[in-house]
Amino acid sequence: MNFIEDYNHPKNFRFDSFKFALKEAHKRNHKILVETGVSRGKQKLFFFVKKNWNDGMSTMIFSDYVKFTNGHLYTCDISKKNLDNARKFIGNKNDYVTFVNDDSVNFLKNFRNKIDFLYLDSLDGQFADASNHQLKEISNAINLLNLNSLILLDDKGDKTKLSLDFLKEKKYKVLNETKHQILLSL
Repeated sequence: MNFIEDYNHPKNFRFDSFKFALKEAHKRNHKILVETGVSRGKQKLFFFVKKNWNDGMSTMIFSDYVKFTNGHLYTCDISKKNLDNARKFIGNKNDYVTFVNDDSVNFLKNFRNKIDFLYLDSLDGQFADASNHQLKEISNAINLLNLNSLILLDDKGDKTKLSLDFLKEKKYKVLNETKHQILLSL
């Protein structure tokens, strides 16, 4: 999994968390990853978009992981523009990624595959309804998870409070916790 080191950028403060989570996913032979909220990038000039390392660039990292494991990433975002940017960022790994333009709650409600690794990062934490939104996401996805699935919650704090309480009630344990993310499993 040497590809992970390509993301060890000084501005990627989520790097250690992603590295830990994907090493754990690899140990568990995880192949099906689901991400809500894609790597958006940031606008440069009028029509150029560049990588935004402060966002962690999760879609790029996950697309490299699924290529490495011959798995598949399903990623959802409500913004078509964000999806188009993420497509550009992943380059030649489109065969390993399905992009879905939808609200993440609806996407997870209608998703029909089992999920090995779930990353919840839609609706940024500064929005008032972010915690309720993340709780709805995990509530819709909980029955799609395998016994050894991993759940990575982003924007730790107010956004993760309700979903973290919900998962702990379901006997999920924290495997890793950083300033920004929490990784859980049964």
